[in-house]
Amino acid sequence: MLKTVFIALLPFLVFFGDGTNQSLTGLGTVQTNANSGVLKKMIVARGNVVLNVDSSMTGRGDLKSGETIPMRFDIDPDSFFTVLVMNEMLRGPIPSSMNIDATDSKLPASMGGQLSIESLAPTEPYELAIRDPKSGFTYFYVEGHLYDFNPQDETLYVQMGRLILSREYAERLGRPADAMATAGQISISAKMRAIEVSTIVDGEVTSNSMPADELAGTVPGPDVVVGDLTGLAQFGSSSGTQVGLAVGTDSCNYGTVNLNWIANPSNDHPVIPQNLYRMSGGASNTDRFEQIGQSSVKHAFTALTNNICSLGCNGVGGSQLGSGCSDPYSASLNSGPNLGSRAWINPYTGAFPRNDSATPNNTHTGHTHVGPSHRILTEISDLSTALNAGASYFAEGQYITPHEYVWCQSNPTQCNMNNNVSYRRYTVSGTTSFSFSPVGSTVRQKAAIIAWTDATIVPIEPAPGADGIGAVAYKVTNPSPGVWHYEYAVYNQNIDRAIQSFSVPTGAGVTVSNIGFHMPPQHPGWANDGTLGNAGFSSTPWAGVQAAGALTWSSETFAQNQNANAIRWGTLYNFRFDSNQPPVVMNATLGFFKTGSPMTVQIQGPSAAASAPVSVSGRVMASATQGSYLTRVIITDGNGFTLRTTTNPFGYFRFSGVPTGVTYTVSVQSKAADYAPQNVPVSNNVTGILFTPAP
Repeated sequence: MLKTVFIALLPFLVFFGDGTNQSLTGLGTVQTNANSGVLKKMIVARGNVVLNVDSSMTGRGDLKSGETIPMRFDIDPDSFFTVLVMNEMLRGPIPSSMNIDATDSKLPASMGGQLSIESLAPTEPYELAIRDPKSGFTYFYVEGHLYDFNPQDETLYVQMGRLILSREYAERLGRPADAMATAGQISISAKMRAIEVSTIVDGEVTSNSMPADELAGTVPGPDVVVGDLTGLAQFGSSSGTQVGLAVGTDSCNYGTVNLNWIANPSNDHPVIPQNLYRMSGGASNTDRFEQIGQSSVKHAFTALTNNICSLGCNGVGGSQLGSGCSDPYSASLNSGPNLGSRAWINPYTGAFPRNDSATPNNTHTGHTHVGPSHRILTEISDLSTALNAGASYFAEGQYITPHEYVWCQSNPTQCNMNNNVSYRRYTVSGTTSFSFSPVGSTVRQKAAIIAWTDATIVPIEPAPGADGIGAVAYKVTNPSPGVWHYEYAVYNQNIDRAIQSFSVPTGAGVTVSNIGFHMPPQHPGWANDGTLGNAGFSSTPWAGVQAAGALTWSSETFAQNQNANAIRWGTLYNFRFDSNQPPVVMNATLGFFKTGSPMTVQIQGPSAAASAPVSVSGRVMASATQGSYLTRVIITDGNGFTLRTTTNPFGYFRFSGVPTGVTYTVSVQSKAADYAPQNVPVSNNVTGILFTPAP
């Protein structure tokens, strides 16, 4: 298969279609052939945005009606808001976005804490929009603005843009009648820098260079990351209740060392899985974050020498991805249909068998492909806009490669296996077949789980230096008086040992209901897919069982079934329940599938119910036969509950009014001797605690 490279000249042709060279400000012409010259693709290096917003459009009640609020923001450095400049004349923007630092104290609460300015597709009624980069919520559109570009200092100006109140923001403000009204003005001043410079003669590109960002830098060793995600789309027809999707992945080598990219049958190249997530539920559609699709893997071949990450490509391609270089895989390429099984791959070491071995990594003999086969396998019901109104969707790409691990073994300070995941938000349209539109830019080197609004994300790394990483995320809501909903997401990024169980403590008096579990669809087995008996991985749901003071979900063990439904790499499973008890900090327990002892992770879970207080008593000894008189004894739970007392002439002490359902620390303060503190679980009256002097 050949990888065809297209130079993105569609916007260029649109701007030059009439053969003239007018700037967008209409301030002059250039007496050169419009089809020849130097074309620069430029992004924002730094800059600022000023919004002058009518106070009545912000939802702030502390301002007079008609008062204008000036708000100034810095643009995030190296934002991929992209414009084309031909022969030092601005030709205009192409669809892209810039995030702005929305920390201005005057920003109204109704606008949240994050903003992006997006250049929209030509088919949209407006050219610019101001949005929330995570949710895609639109605050304003922009019209009537003028562009200007100073080629001497490469500064882009956007001036006199009118802010148009969006319908959804008008609804949020409780002013639907004001939708599409003018709400103020915007101006932008941005220092630009070129990321691609092409020399064009009579419409043909004769040379192309990709200058490095002066502020960008490579890191020691090889380091492939997902630089951009593009073109999420459905491929093939649906099959039953499912469809197959794919997303394009542009890789970048952030490393100083060229990364091996040797195509099959070699096993020294990256593999590329793709995932899809949905955030939904609750009044704000942010209560849950679930994985709804996963693909098999694309085996990489033939590295190109692009420069989308602006690192400055060293020109090495083919069987290696050069330092600073990028390599594009379109959604069509990543859709297969001949994608390999994930089961062959160790996601931490990157190891998998050669394709000409007795266990080939990508063979499809003996089974028939249908529309969803090997692609991002997704249920139609998880995408339908009729069933998921207001939901947000996130595509995720990942690169797994053996070269990074091998390099790490020889260079232990240059280990780059854990930063190879990136994500991007998309909107979806359709009820049985689907199309997708990106919202905001790709978030590089971050897993999609971080996009879960207001959730707490706890990283996990069960065996540093020996296995990969993941995360436990959680969110607790109070949907009705006396009811708390506990929502957990367990994400395995590249942990080969996989996760077999998840357990949350439930103390005395804790009632749980609506116990739930969610997982993405599993691909069926096929010949030589790396699973035991070629049966594929099990889809048996994890049942939640409340026993022994905990609520535990689990799959079969490895000994019971090597194809059991464990949380394998590149997947996220959800666990949830309602309780009558409010949240407190506690430790959940993760059990592993292949190897390794369980580990604990700090979360929030339901607190034990309050019960009648009890007494805790014991004795402090001064010697083997004599009690310690007037010695201070303290009992505490570490969360603010503390009682103090002193011993009687015989060394005895007693605490009254101690709540149950908690493990306390009982300690002795004495200048005469040292006493080791004791941890004492209290569920009823406790007697007989004995303190003896340390040797």
